[in-house]
Amino acid sequence: MNENGNLASVSGFTEPLTDQLIGFRRELHRNPELSFAEHQTTERILEALRAAGLAPQKMADTGAFADIGEGPIRIALRADIDALPVVEETGLEYASMTEGVAHACGHDIHTTVMLGVALALGRVHAAGQLDGRVRVIFQPAEEKLPGGALSVIGQGLLDGVPRILALHCDPRIDAGHIGTRIGAITSASDTIRIEVNGRGGHTSRPHLTEDIVFAISQIATQVPAVLGRKVDVRSAVSVVWGQIHAGSVPNAIPATGYLAGTMRCLDGDVWYEAGELLDAAVRQIAAPYGVEIKLQHTRGVPPVVNAPAETSLIEDAARREYGADAIELTPQSMGGEDFAWMTQKVSGAMLRLGTRTPGGKTYDLHRGDYIPDESCIGVGVRIMVAAALQAVHEANAK
Repeated sequence: MNENGNLASVSGFTEPLTDQLIGFRRELHRNPELSFAEHQTTERILEALRAAGLAPQKMADTGAFADIGEGPIRIALRADIDALPVVEETGLEYASMTEGVAHACGHDIHTTVMLGVALALGRVHAAGQLDGRVRVIFQPAEEKLPGGALSVIGQGLLDGVPRILALHCDPRIDAGHIGTRIGAITSASDTIRIEVNGRGGHTSRPHLTEDIVFAISQIATQVPAVLGRKVDVRSAVSVVWGQIHAGSVPNAIPATGYLAGTMRCLDGDVWYEAGELLDAAVRQIAAPYGVEIKLQHTRGVPPVVNAPAETSLIEDAARREYGADAIELTPQSMGGEDFAWMTQKVSGAMLRLGTRTPGGKTYDLHRGDYIPDESCIGVGVRIMVAAALQAVHEANAK
């Protein structure tokens, strides 16, 4: 609090951590680990927290959490710690040393930001200025559906937590800025695999076969169209195929083939409805061709829905630390995020953390050439610490 009774800037607690955090992030980046295999990553997090005098706890397998302060938990903050099976193409001196694995989604940034939040809050507590408890969660396996967030919930780490915040790198937004919005900020995301079987034969006599290639082509084009007319178009149901395979020679109709892809949706209720319609649509489209259908529909994650109060908490913190111009209205993303499971249990919000160097290249996520501007780390730490302190202040004022 400053002399006027308002919350003061937290920069004095966060800025001294800058060099340490950049070094920590680069070490994580060199040593990425896949979902539920983040053993070294977890140990590095635990070591850094313990070295600062905090008392973190390891989760059941990988992942960790730390409580800073005393009394009731006023808010939790979450980072995801896993990497992707992507070949790094950045050419950086601290590029991944693990073949075929890279932090191509920025989870090393997320982890580093939340480490900085925990360290800064430890300093705030040591200064006698943290009148409540904040939980910082380092979650494994966001990239493995249905997501490591369910493990966090299953271990009771959200029990007694009244609200929760998270962030995600956004290479379309300049470093120094954040993106927010109330409501769905990400999409529901499922995977679909449809195997089609039938009697094959010569392409000169398709009438004597069950032409699975033609059946697959009809499923591929008609399923998105049918769902687009059976559900509210405002929910933005999107079925996109990433794999189609059948046959090996041009003059033979094969006996088996498959197509696979994702179904995404911006509305949680419509997500369930579309899932129920999918099976019937596939079978009705395939029925005239006499083929056998085996549908594997794997439910992924619901949308992350930002609550108004927690979105305001983020925006107030960003406004106080960086000014109103640092906040942008972010569009809804069709990407999936397992933080959605947490926001179904606890009121929460996710911000988009700008990682583009101003005037620099715009990258995309899940690509091996993604290079975030490391100045975003300090921005994320400062906003999240400010938001956490505001949450504590608001809870104590009730």
